[in-house]
Amino acid sequence: MSATAGKPFTIAMVAGEASGDNLGAALIIALKTQHPHIRFVGIGGTNMIAEGFESFQDMETLSVNAFPVMRVPELIKILLSTKKAILDSKPDCFIGIDYNFFNGFLEGMMKRAGLATVHYVSPTIWAWRSGRIRKIKKHIDLMLTLYPFETEIYKTHGIPVLFVGHPKAREIDLDQGDRDKSAARASLGLANDERVVAILPGSRAGEVALIGPDFFRTAAILHKELSCKFVIPANNDKRAQQINALWQILVPEIPVQITDSSITAMSAADTVLVKSGTATLEAMLLRRPMVMSYRLSNLAYALVSRLVNADYFALPNILAGSALVPEFIQDEATPEVLAAAMIKIIRHPQEDLLSQFADIHQQLRGDSGAVAANQILQLCRHVSH
Repeated sequence: MSATAGKPFTIAMVAGEASGDNLGAALIIALKTQHPHIRFVGIGGTNMIAEGFESFQDMETLSVNAFPVMRVPELIKILLSTKKAILDSKPDCFIGIDYNFFNGFLEGMMKRAGLATVHYVSPTIWAWRSGRIRKIKKHIDLMLTLYPFETEIYKTHGIPVLFVGHPKAREIDLDQGDRDKSAARASLGLANDERVVAILPGSRAGEVALIGPDFFRTAAILHKELSCKFVIPANNDKRAQQINALWQILVPEIPVQITDSSITAMSAADTVLVKSGTATLEAMLLRRPMVMSYRLSNLAYALVSRLVNADYFALPNILAGSALVPEFIQDEATPEVLAAAMIKIIRHPQEDLLSQFADIHQQLRGDSGAVAANQILQLCRHVSH
């Protein structure tokens, strides 16, 4: 390693949202297992900080939705201050964890400064903006992917790549969804014979503001038709306050439980109404039938819809290459449509779907943290020599 006397071996990381914070925390644990005396600096959330990470900035300040046009000046200021703080800490390598638009710029800066660079979680270049591959090749020494189908495009372009598996697939046991259902319900004050729906409108303020209204009005229909109970996870106090305030405005007559854990919420549920993203993977790993939806601002959707080249948006569908779960985007995602799709999966057995979920779960299992940590440390040794 390039650490010298008086300077600890240092790894810089930047995560910009809750899913990246979870990945970063798991990676820090794995890196410390292989090399106990590492200093970790950059930007991260509560889970990374709990593992000894030194965050230069509150991760919430990076929270954006789609194209953050109005926040560009602020984000540039954060980018430049983060670059300076990282370089002042004299790290041995830099790891960008997802959050591609911000980390893409930062990785270029770190590479030009002579640091080894790793990107953890492949951008969706297979779905849109495939031209980014040239910049990735220029700025990234190693791409770590969560899904096996993502590696081929990097190999084709001569970019070092490694499929490490998804840490959630190892963290969540194969039988966890069934095993923990009663305990999750008990922790939320829900009875075993109640029909429970988990609602996941997102972890960012912008997502909750855009997606929450459709989801919460869907809950009102489900409550009227099927007497459902509802649980919503919030990854921090700010989201919990936002979710509760919006719920009280839109559907104050319906009881709701707000928890700090998406796993607890989905474990307690029979079915899930969820935005696109990592939560669809968690629902699949817990064997929960789901309906997926996503909404952007009209301007962002007008831009994105012209760039995206993908058949599916829900991760279970992408991984299976077929429409395992219903998905509704933008104007399709009305409360009436979402409620009808939810009622259908609630009323009809889903054994075949759950069997396919189990097969995908097996494919994604692996000690992703240890595999990623080993490859990162090998890269650092190679660069330091």
